[in-house]
Amino acid sequence: MVLEQPSRPTDDSQEIALRVSIFKYLIFIIFLLLGARFWFLQVIDHKKYLQEAENNRIRDLPLPAPRGNILDREGRILVDSRPSFSIVVDREEMRNREETLKAISENLGVSREFVLEQFENITPRSLPVTIKLNATAADRAWVEAHQYEHPELRVQEVPQRKYPYGEWMAHALGYVGQISKRQLELPGYRENYKMGDIIGQDGLEKTYNLMLMGKEGSRRVIVDSLGRIKGEVGVIAPTPGMDLYTTIDLDLQRVAEEQMAGKKGVVIAMDPRNGEILAMVSRQSFDPNLFSQRITTPEGKAEYRELMADPKHSPLYNKAIRGTFPTGSTWKILISTMALELGAITPEKSRIVCGGGIATGNRFVRCMKNHGAPDIHTAIAQSCDGYFYRLGLKLGVDTINEWVSKMGMGRKTGIDLPHEERGIIPSREYKARVNKIDPRWKDFDTVLASVGQGTVAVPPLQLLRAISGIAMGGEFYTPHLFKELRDRNNKPIKFYEDRGSFKLPISKVTHSVVTFGMWGAANEPGGTAYVRGRLDGFDIAGKTGTAQVIAMEKARGEEHKDHGWFVSFAPWKSPEIAVVVLVENAGFGGVVAAPVARAVYVEYFSKKLGYPVDKQQVAANTNPLKQNAVSSRQ
Repeated sequence: MVLEQPSRPTDDSQEIALRVSIFKYLIFIIFLLLGARFWFLQVIDHKKYLQEAENNRIRDLPLPAPRGNILDREGRILVDSRPSFSIVVDREEMRNREETLKAISENLGVSREFVLEQFENITPRSLPVTIKLNATAADRAWVEAHQYEHPELRVQEVPQRKYPYGEWMAHALGYVGQISKRQLELPGYRENYKMGDIIGQDGLEKTYNLMLMGKEGSRRVIVDSLGRIKGEVGVIAPTPGMDLYTTIDLDLQRVAEEQMAGKKGVVIAMDPRNGEILAMVSRQSFDPNLFSQRITTPEGKAEYRELMADPKHSPLYNKAIRGTFPTGSTWKILISTMALELGAITPEKSRIVCGGGIATGNRFVRCMKNHGAPDIHTAIAQSCDGYFYRLGLKLGVDTINEWVSKMGMGRKTGIDLPHEERGIIPSREYKARVNKIDPRWKDFDTVLASVGQGTVAVPPLQLLRAISGIAMGGEFYTPHLFKELRDRNNKPIKFYEDRGSFKLPISKVTHSVVTFGMWGAANEPGGTAYVRGRLDGFDIAGKTGTAQVIAMEKARGEEHKDHGWFVSFAPWKSPEIAVVVLVENAGFGGVVAAPVARAVYVEYFSKKLGYPVDKQQVAANTNPLKQNAVSSRQ
């Protein structure tokens, strides 16, 4: 019997053994790596992941601060903040965006497009997105009932800006709105605000936003794995904004608003002794509640589109400081002042021929009638164009430019409102820049500039400040709406400080002659405001103006009718209120603008004296405000 020798391992057996060995080492390495990772997670990064886990359980919800109130000079509320409810979306809790969008559009009446737009505008993702303001009880009930399916939706109580007087004072007060991405890129915004903040977008709301805004608080809550609130850990109460007391007198504002109902134009009342704005009207107007309450609704969007449909006369445009208008004959007060100061005329030698107008080049520029050869008093009181055509030529455009600049024309007044315009005043350089066909300054241009036409176009506030400065003998105060700031305990924090006033030396003789001429315009038969601008016993001093919008031969429609002006102050010898009125496309200033100013004066003096001054004749010897009118030329 032959024994068989054992066979040698095959190549396959060796390969299997090798694979087993490699697998063992691989398993060892994997466990080694897992062990190392666990060690890092549980030892090295323990605090980090513990904090993240805690954040999944505890969340901070923002609590918006109520904005400070805005009040008139007597403490009457002009703007306040009231509690309301909004629906917000926490995008970090949103599990299915399409389902969320569908639920919102079908149950809350908010379009998918609007929600997506809000998502796009609000970054980062951690910030809640407001998708509905003024949520109804039904809206709130639906959200509360569907917290399990949609934990990303919640109801938030927020302070909402309320403008109880609607369109009244809209341009002065301004409005609020959500900050935009573009604004956050600007200096002064990126340092103080974040996306989602509601800030002042115009008017006083914008100028004093940081004071009015307050400081946001927070509510720390416990949430479950689905993001539903299960409890509250603590609350950091928001700090309300401070209250802003303005210089506005609500009674005067009411009268001015009522007088301008159905009209286009401007009314501004100011205290010439310190620049305090007592009333400011710009018509057309708008309702600021649109931006704080309705702008996110379909109706609100339609209302906004309607507002912006006519950009030339947009109701959002504050004509008091942004509108530039030819001043018409109100400009003659400035021309008279500089002519007397320079000695171009004197009180004794001030007669100049009217001639019914003047021929310049191949044109004849008319006066409304032939006044003969009036003195300066009659020229102002009866508004003789022919007189001022010749006086303007005697002064020359360079002198006119220099002196009206000294009176603040062509530069901002410094009022505490945004977007103020400088306006246009006569100059050779300006014509050369804008009129390439006929750039050279001519006598015809000077003639027009002498009566507030041609190259004259300024905001109404600028004209009011200049006339007030002349009335005050050369003291030009900065117009302002800010009076003082108080905290919620009514403790004064800050008062207005005037840093922009200036003085221009005006002689007593010049002051007396010019203001007496203005007194004559409102109080003497033949004066351009005698019929509708006079208030017996209260010595209103004023100047009417009728400014052409377009050359008479080219005028066609209603929009080409003249603008009517009346700028004034009272009492004549001791001014305490000044008023400018501009009524657009309405005709003669003495007819359409003077009665508006008169109504403001009636309210002012009735309130001051405690009885209605327009319903009785007040005798000179019993009226404490009566100033003796001089009968001789001064």
